[in-house]
Amino acid sequence: MARDVLLAAVLGAHGLKGEVRVKTFTATPETLGAYGPLHTGDGRVLSVASARAGKDGEAVVAFEEIADRNAAETLKGVELFVARGALPPAQSGEFYHADLVGLAAEDALGRRIGRVAAVHNYGASDVLVIARDGGDEVLIAFTRENVPEIDVAAGRLVVAVPKETEDGGNVE
Repeated sequence: MARDVLLAAVLGAHGLKGEVRVKTFTATPETLGAYGPLHTGDGRVLSVASARAGKDGEAVVAFEEIADRNAAETLKGVELFVARGALPPAQSGEFYHADLVGLAAEDALGRRIGRVAAVHNYGASDVLVIARDGGDEVLIAFTRENVPEIDVAAGRLVVAVPKETEDGGNVE
C-alpha cells in the first residue's frame, strides 16, 4: 500500500507576500520541494516556489498557489505530505517512518507483540509506538539495541523484550 509521508507542518504566515514558516522533516529544509508538489490531508495541492532555511529545523516557504498573507494565514497548522513513491529509496540501515508503520512487532523467538502504530520523536530520539492486540500501547526507543532486526519487505521487525517482560509472560 502506498503511503503518504509527512514532510512539513505549517507554523504560520511569514511577512506580507504569502510566505509561511514550516517545521520540516527533511534532511535539509531547502529540499522541501525536491520531491514534487506537496498535498494537505484534505487533498489540496501546493507547489513549492522557493524554500530557504530558517531557524533550526524550519524553513520559510513560498507556494505558487498562495499570493498574500491572508491566504498564508489559512495554512497555519496544516500538515504537508508527499506520496511515498516520490521519495528516493532509503539508504542501508535507514528507514522512512512511513515504512515502519504497520510492521508486525515480534520478539526474538518470533512471538507476536503487536504492530507498529506510529513513530514519534519527542526530542531525544525516535520512539516506536507498538499497539498490542489487547488494545494497550508499548513505547520503545528506536535504537539498534531495542530493535535489532527490521525487514520491511517481510513486514516485520524484532523488538528486544526486556528480561522482566519475558519473565512476566506478557509478550503474547
